[in-house]
Order: sequence, then C-alpha cells, then structure tokens
Amino acid sequence: MANENLSKAKNAKNDEFYTQYIDIQKEINAYLEYDPNVFRGKTILLPCDDPEWSNFTKFFAQNFENFGLKKLISTSYARSEKRRKYQVEEYHQMSLFEMDAPQYDEELSDSRGRIFTLTRDRDNSGRIDIDDLEWQYLDGDGDFQSDEVKALRHEADIIVTNPPFSQYIEFIRWLYEEEKKFLIIGNKSSITIKEIFPLIMNNRMWSGATSWSGGLWFQIPAPPESNRTGASYQMINGLWYKNVSSTWFTNIEHGRRHQPLSLMTQQDNIRFSSHKDVNGIGYLPYDNYAAIEVPFADAIPSDYDGIMGVPVTFLEKYCPEQFVILGITLGNTVDYEMTKVYRNAIQHNKDGTTQGGSKVNTRAAICVKEKPTGTVYYTADNADGYLLSIYPRILIRRRHS
Repeated sequence: MANENLSKAKNAKNDEFYTQYIDIQKEINAYLEYDPNVFRGKTILLPCDDPEWSNFTKFFAQNFENFGLKKLISTSYARSEKRRKYQVEEYHQMSLFEMDAPQYDEELSDSRGRIFTLTRDRDNSGRIDIDDLEWQYLDGDGDFQSDEVKALRHEADIIVTNPPFSQYIEFIRWLYEEEKKFLIIGNKSSITIKEIFPLIMNNRMWSGATSWSGGLWFQIPAPPESNRTGASYQMINGLWYKNVSSTWFTNIEHGRRHQPLSLMTQQDNIRFSSHKDVNGIGYLPYDNYAAIEVPFADAIPSDYDGIMGVPVTFLEKYCPEQFVILGITLGNTVDYEMTKVYRNAIQHNKDGTTQGGSKVNTRAAICVKEKPTGTVYYTADNADGYLLSIYPRILIRRRHS
C-alpha cells in the first residue's frame, strides 16, 4: 500500500501541497511544551520549500525571536525544473517581493532556485521578523540533493519541511546522510517501506505529536473538475484543499511520545471491550508468525507478555518506555522471520474466481476452520484451514522494568 501510494504520487507528478499554518503551529507547540528551548540558538533549514508562499517560512520567520533562533534558511526549486519534472503549471505567480528587488533577473528567476535567510533586524524595526528576510539566487536549481543544498544541510541544526511525496524515500535517505534533527510530513503508510521501518523500529524516527486521525488538509492548485466533488477536496474562501493520509514524523522529543497507554487485562478486554472483534472472542494467533492479532491499539492487553501484532496507527500512541518494537508482518523482512511459508497458495476472490496466492506470504495470516464468505481468502497445501490475510501489523512486546 505504501509503495502504491508513492507510485501514485509519482504518476500524478504533482507535489504542490502547501501545509496550513495552523497545522504547523499545533505541531511545533508540542515540542515547545516539552522543551521551551528546543529551537534556541539553532539554525533551521526549510528545504523543498517555496519561501514566498510557504507557511513554514512564514511561521518560523514570525517566531524567530520567540524561539530564540540563530538563523533561518529556506530554499526553493527552480520554476523551470518544477515544470519539467512534475509537468505542472506554476501554482503561484511571481510576487512583487521578487520582481521589485534589485537582484531580480528574469532569466535566473526561471532557471535557478532561491535561498532566503533571516539572521538580523535588517529594517531596524526593533525586532527580527518576516520583513527582514533576505534572498538571492542559488547557483543551481535548488534540488535538495544538490551539493549546494547539502552544504546548507551541513550548516543546519534542524530540518523542517513537507518533502515532495514523489521523492519521499530519496528525501529520507538524504536526511540520514547526516544525523540531523528533523520534523517532516509523510504518508502514514510509508512506515511499512523497508528503507523506513528500521528507523522506526530502532527509535531513530517516530510519530510527531499531531493525532493521525483524519489526515492533513493541504492547499493545492485547482483540481480537475472530475475530482472536485470527492470528500478529499474542499474549497474554502476561493482556495482548494485536499485531504491526504499523512502525518508528522520526527526524531525530536515531545511529551506525547512518553505517555503510556492505559490498558485493560486480557480478561477485561474479552468482557468489556467496545470492539466486536475482541469482545467475547479474545485474541487470535497468527498462523505464520509467532504472535497474536490485536486489531486496535486500545485493545492491547496489559498483562500479555508475548508478541502482539498491532495496526500501524499504533505508532501515534507508541511509548518506548512501555513497548518494544520487534518487526513488521511483511514477509521475511525487517529482522523478523515468518514461522511458515505457504506452498501452492491460491487466492479465492469474492466473485468466486481464483488466482495465484503468493500475496499471503507477504503478510500475517489467521487460519480459520469455516470457509469465509464475502471476503478474499487463501488456501495452501500446508494450511490446516482457510487463511485470512491481515494488513501489515507492527510486532511489539510489552517492556518490563
């Protein structure tokens, strides 16, 4: 699913998603509540940005003195490269801020990226804010993978951005070329990608403070008319917004990360759980992993010492002092082996047709005795019943003090 979503982003070739100011503010406030000095004396880099229109630039510029920043750096991608690479027309028109500047050059404006910096009270207003931004053209197109932007990465203490969805994996690799603190936005299901999950498992990357519920709304260019009636699109005050199944990821500490879940025992969950998949039923074991299925994070039993498979949304509630992440149910990958590989597996579709069933060997499966109805199921030579394939689960164990 994660790779499918990223492929869709690449095919669409549209990375013009502008994060709302209020979403940035809510997320940043959580880090300040945990550590009021988290940004003090720091250089912040905002790559993959459009400094004149980006709310990231506006937010950090307006709060430069409140946060005690040392320096703010924001870079943009060349307009010509954006049109060529993503095959989209320019969303925002060129502003007077650029055109009226003495360094404005029509040719350079199209072919080069730009860098905005904020370090001083340039206009002698008595405070450092957005009016003190200074800018110039970069030598290159502003691609985050260029040597020019890499040098800025080396200078920065913290990197904050909404990276292009179509280059998300490349951006994660770029982040970890140097061990920098970061706060970025990414697709929720991206944590199942083999390059990213080990970072989650080894506590080198974790969920931000914002709830995963509902996704995030981004300002976008006007969508095709055929999409404008969908629930994922809204027009507000003449501007178009799109809801994307995305959230914040970081390696900066915040308070929510250390709040343990309040949980019931196994027996209490079986008796009182609000989830019909648990109430009166209990916890079913996987047939091909040494773990039990826990379909909801709030149904994790407080007294179970074995391995449990939980939904990927567990990450927003994950407290490292309470649980250990051991792996993920994506076949024999990411340091956790399957206990069984199915032979001659067959997939049985809802309409009665069948096809090759290799997919059952890429996820956890639950074996049932009665033939399922109204759903896809699998059979295999070495299965003792009918197999139900479960969406990828994070494998966890309760941490003991």
